[in-house]
Amino acid sequence: MRGNQQKSSRIISEFEERVIQIKRVSKKTKGGNKIGFTALVVLGDRNSKIGVGYGKALNVVGAISKAVATAKNDMTEVKVPEHTIAHQVTAKYGAAKVFLKPAPKGTGIIAGGAIRTVLNLCGIKDISAKMIGSNNKICNIKATIIALKKLKG
Repeated sequence: MRGNQQKSSRIISEFEERVIQIKRVSKKTKGGNKIGFTALVVLGDRNSKIGVGYGKALNVVGAISKAVATAKNDMTEVKVPEHTIAHQVTAKYGAAKVFLKPAPKGTGIIAGGAIRTVLNLCGIKDISAKMIGSNNKICNIKATIIALKKLKG
């Protein structure tokens, strides 16, 4: 019997996904409160491709799946020559400012919060980063992606 058992077939994705934030949101309506969820997801292949997605739905699973679909459609190619960036760069999105600076080999990722996840999934191994201004995770992630797009390979 063991030889005839079927193995469960799963589709293995080339991208690694990380859920950054899940929020429970509510809206006042005539009949009471309408509850929903939002999800912020970052998708990356640890080899210079990165995408971010934001999804809203009535349940958590639906919000995450919408965010993953949005992130797959919004993939960006980043130039990463040798596990670090070529030069320092700053970017601004909304009230969030991000400062990225190359670091010597073996330093690791010196960054906080959501920026660390983006840099990790992008394949960057040695970098120093600083968030200035906003603590909003969506704005910080978008500012990081804008900064990575500015890089000259």
